[in-house]
Amino acid sequence: MSRDEIIQARDRSLSHLRGIFGDDSETVIAEKRYGFIGGLLKDILRRPTTEKVTTSHKVDQVLLHRIWGIPIFLGIMYGVFQFIFNAAAPLTDLIKAGLSQLAQIAAGVSPAWWGSLLGDGIIGGVGSVLSFVPNIFFLFIAISILEDCGYLARAAFVMDRAMHRVGLHGRSFIPLVLGFGCTIPAIMACRTIENPRDRLTTMLISPFIACGARLPIFILLAGAFFPMRAGLVVFALYLIGIGVAFATALIFRKTLFRGESSHFVMELPPYRLPTFVGTTIHMWERGKHFLQRAGTVIFGAVVLIWFLGNMPWGTAYASAQSWLGRVGSLVAPVFIPCGFGQWPAVASLISGFFAKETVVGTLGAVFSVEEAVLGGTLTTQLGWTPLIAFAFMVFSLLYTPCVAAIGTIRSETHSWKWPWLSIVYSTGLAWVAATLIYQIGRLVIGS
Repeated sequence: MSRDEIIQARDRSLSHLRGIFGDDSETVIAEKRYGFIGGLLKDILRRPTTEKVTTSHKVDQVLLHRIWGIPIFLGIMYGVFQFIFNAAAPLTDLIKAGLSQLAQIAAGVSPAWWGSLLGDGIIGGVGSVLSFVPNIFFLFIAISILEDCGYLARAAFVMDRAMHRVGLHGRSFIPLVLGFGCTIPAIMACRTIENPRDRLTTMLISPFIACGARLPIFILLAGAFFPMRAGLVVFALYLIGIGVAFATALIFRKTLFRGESSHFVMELPPYRLPTFVGTTIHMWERGKHFLQRAGTVIFGAVVLIWFLGNMPWGTAYASAQSWLGRVGSLVAPVFIPCGFGQWPAVASLISGFFAKETVVGTLGAVFSVEEAVLGGTLTTQLGWTPLIAFAFMVFSLLYTPCVAAIGTIRSETHSWKWPWLSIVYSTGLAWVAATLIYQIGRLVIGS
């Protein structure tokens, strides 16, 4: 019997077993094995006539249910995003008010170029990002609580069945969850995956999970263009990222990384009540990375944007005749099918390659406005509609990982092949997705 005939016979057997048992062969074999073990234990062990059912077991019967487990997980994540918006709103408004006063003070500073650097560059750029610090920290608080109470480990168990459908297993879900905070630790966490094919696949799909650096983009545009459904729109973007990651994993496992996925064995930790100290420490350890980037990478990027927006000297700041405008105008035609083929939008996306947070900072620096009115400026200055804003958010979600993430993939794989694959594949996919959203949306709306 040839190799192809053996593979075909195997596939027929697997399909036959799935049709009989209604589940994949790995799960059926595991259940039968543990059933056999349980039968042996009944013959050789004596148990109390009444076995105490713990509270943890009762909770697990609900959270780990084979049908309701995933809807419960999605409901919890939706609640997390509603919590982020509602809890952070008062602090965000306070920061916006402070930045607005600082911008007014900077406008009167002399010489004029120094006032422009402070107001247009630093306050308009870094300030637009800093206004989202409460949202970032509340996101990390929510993740820390879910992790400390023991639910994240159970989420990996719940998602194991879905992960098997795309050729991975539940252990790959843990790095993806870390990706909600930052892509870099998510990529580094792939070291714990023993199977090289699973490890590479998980590493390459991790950037599609919306990290905290993308959250300012989503909050800005969702709040400006979908004010009544901002939380739902952001939640939908996170679901799109997860869906694209799973679809990409399926494609890669069918083409680049063929082979069986390894089995997933995990000991579930007991439920614990998160402590204030523990949650605060975890929140700060993750959140300080965002503040450090705001003080270094983002600061440097917005100063560079301000410089490019003023060169050559004598040019109106951030005009189409500036170096920034020329670079953006050169690339802008590529994005006309996506709906945002204007040079300020393209310039912000280019800066996002260095750090995703700088997308908002660049827009704030270009238009010299605070985040509070930036959304309205995009409507009046660029003619953006909710459809264009959503296409832009999807592109920002999917396109190339930042430089730091690319460097991490390079260091983890010891090859430039996989970082380049990530850049080309993700950017091409982002362009196609944004174009489809905008063009199909125009047909549906009729404009």
